[in-house]
Amino acid sequence: MLAQKPWIVPIPGTRKLDRLEENLGAADIELSPKELNDLNDALSKIEISGDRYPAEYAKRVGK
Repeated sequence: MLAQKPWIVPIPGTRKLDRLEENLGAADIELSPKELNDLNDALSKIEISGDRYPAEYAKRVGK
C-alpha cells in the first residue's frame, strides 16, 4: 500500500507485539516497478464477492 500513492497510509490493527513488529518491518520493503505491476496484475484477477459492511452497519455508512 505504501508504494501506491503518497497519501495512502495503511493502519494495521494488532493486539500482539510480534505482529506489530512484523507490520513495521513492511515499511522497509521497496518494490521495483515490475514487482508492483505484477502484484497489481495478480490482485486485479481476484474476484471479490459479498458486501463490505454487514447489513446492520451499511445504513450507518450510507451503503
